[in-house]
Amino acid sequence: MRDALRAITDAGMPGVLAEVRDGAATWRGASGLADITTGRPMRADFQHRIGSVTKTFVSTVLLQLVAERRLELDAPLRRYLPRLAPDGVTVRMLLAHTSGINDYDHVIFGSVENIEKYQHTTIRPLELAGIGLRQAPTNAPGERHSYSNTNYVLAGLLLERITGRPAAVEVTRRVLRPLGLRRSYFPGTEPRIDGPHSAGYVPWIDGTLRDFSVYNMSWGWMVGDLVSTTADLNRFFRALLGGRLLRPAELAEMRRTVPTDPADPDGVGYGLGLLGVPLPTGPTWGHDGVVLGHQTLSLHSPDGRRQVSVGMNATHYWVPGQPDPIGAALGHFVATAFGGTPAPAAATRGRTSGHWSAAGPLTAAPGAATLHNPLPGARVPG
Repeated sequence: MRDALRAITDAGMPGVLAEVRDGAATWRGASGLADITTGRPMRADFQHRIGSVTKTFVSTVLLQLVAERRLELDAPLRRYLPRLAPDGVTVRMLLAHTSGINDYDHVIFGSVENIEKYQHTTIRPLELAGIGLRQAPTNAPGERHSYSNTNYVLAGLLLERITGRPAAVEVTRRVLRPLGLRRSYFPGTEPRIDGPHSAGYVPWIDGTLRDFSVYNMSWGWMVGDLVSTTADLNRFFRALLGGRLLRPAELAEMRRTVPTDPADPDGVGYGLGLLGVPLPTGPTWGHDGVVLGHQTLSLHSPDGRRQVSVGMNATHYWVPGQPDPIGAALGHFVATAFGGTPAPAAATRGRTSGHWSAAGPLTAAPGAATLHNPLPGARVPG
């Protein structure tokens, strides 16, 4: 495990941290640097921005409301959000990203100037929803999967409409506190992470690594605002997949997937805020997250017994069509954690995705593809 983790930093990632669990056994590790300027080393217990893994928490709470008969998955969204919901969109379509509602992040992060602007700018959920809803739909409602962060802005507004409480308060009350996830929280408009953490690097246009670990995450809200640790993530997913948070009926709905790529129906599937990722060792469930400077991958066996959560402190370094040794090393680490032998790495990104190619393209990183630049000094073969 140590060698496989170190291979990720050998491939060019500044720093990486991970926790692997197998039943009662736990392994934690870290490699590389948390701060390239001071030489501060990465630590396995650091807090980390988990990005879109937040969506699994939000979906879990909405499915709890389904169990309480306060929400219907196949009801028109207009029943709950009459002023926002497009015709034909249901609650299920939001959570599965089949609504056809377009994303907002490529609009607000379409330029380097805007990345700097929103570092210290608060943007409200209704503004985010409006930007996404004003874009042309990606497809007809229910036609296919098309990942869009706007779906989970609307999911957060739906959560608030039903409960009468702020969405972050409701997720904290129903999930974070009952599970004892004491190092997980929603920072909201507070740009600094509370506890020890690493820098969050983006290869900048001047050829340097820019640290974006201090960032106003209001743009992420119920889409990707959570700060957590690999230990807390593993505890959450074990509770979720083990039936502690949802009844069997709602957990089964969460696991009903649609293909993320229609050309590969047996590949990665998306359920209700939950990814189904086939590995050579068998099926896994989880999610990933990419925000500016921090990325996370959290995958688990169907019963939650074997688990791996990984955090890395650089993003937006993968260039479409180019070799990705970091992605190949991450895939190797995950395969090692699940006890398998990884296939030879083809190690190219299928699109401007935030994911390693071993599992196929999963969820996209925020911003336009033009923002992606190679890491300075990254060991890219060929």
